[in-house]
Amino acid sequence: MGGSIALALRERGWHVTGDDLDAARIERALTMRAIDAAGFDPSADITFVATPVLSVVDQVKRALAESTGLVTDVGSVKSGITGAIDDPRFIGGHPMAGSELEGFDGADASMFEGAVWVLTPSSTTADSTFSAIAAVVAELGADVVAMPADRHDQVVAVISHVPHLAAATLMGLASDRAEEHAALLRLAAGGFRDMTRIASGHPAIWLDICAENRPAILSAMDGLIEGLTSMRDVVDRDDRGALFDRLQHAREARANLPDRVDPSELAEVRIPIPDRPGAAAEVFTLAAELGVNIASFEVVHSVEGNRGVAVVLVDVATAELYRGGLMARGYRPAVQRLG
Repeated sequence: MGGSIALALRERGWHVTGDDLDAARIERALTMRAIDAAGFDPSADITFVATPVLSVVDQVKRALAESTGLVTDVGSVKSGITGAIDDPRFIGGHPMAGSELEGFDGADASMFEGAVWVLTPSSTTADSTFSAIAAVVAELGADVVAMPADRHDQVVAVISHVPHLAAATLMGLASDRAEEHAALLRLAAGGFRDMTRIASGHPAIWLDICAENRPAILSAMDGLIEGLTSMRDVVDRDDRGALFDRLQHAREARANLPDRVDPSELAEVRIPIPDRPGAAAEVFTLAAELGVNIASFEVVHSVEGNRGVAVVLVDVATAELYRGGLMARGYRPAVQRLG
């Protein structure tokens, strides 16, 4: 992940330095031209902490103490990190992207293009920090989504952490059965390979993830077990109607997963940012709560004074929902359709 960020930043003209406990990794990063120089840069505009989740807090504190710039991280569990850091120069982050390959073998400058990058501002995160980090994330091609850290951890338990554990379990079942039926794994293709692909990820990182996000993972696993138990009962009773309804519902839900928005179906929402802490981040957090996809954004200087104006592009179908939610929270948005 760190290598991909470094490559993507350098590709866009940033000067990148890198630091790691493993000297061989630094040498590899220099050889791959992922970084311009080795070592920690105290004058860096932004420091990205890309370490195992249990070490993120210490490394964020180090970066804040030893540098004057902004700091963010890329860990997939956010509550513990965000709760431990109260510096206005920090905001938690989690790019929903990755590779099954370990280390720099999986580094890819285009990894974040079209991916979702979650930011988890806290009550102490400065609006300027949020805006600056969000702008860099967007520069890397990612879609910015902001939400509270605890909500993030609950969501990723369902869409990332438990699916990985489920894939590992299913792969283990197939492997065990393969000892009885030699041809089983040779027959495994198509949907089985797609469903279990994530099980090929490096196992070491998941030890920390499961420890750090244990409550949310257990809750999601309980839901999955309950769902599978119910599905088993439907199959056992040969209830074809109930089975069809469940499969059809799943098919429709899968088809409704968010996709890239057609530019002709976008609306511009201009939102004067009130002079209160966290207002800029709240604009994005509200969008996530309402299920509104922000396709693009920028923060511009207001002609009325020092306050900024957030200019965001959203799907025209959700523009009025978003506008209403903003107004209910004291914002004064203006909406204009682009197409």
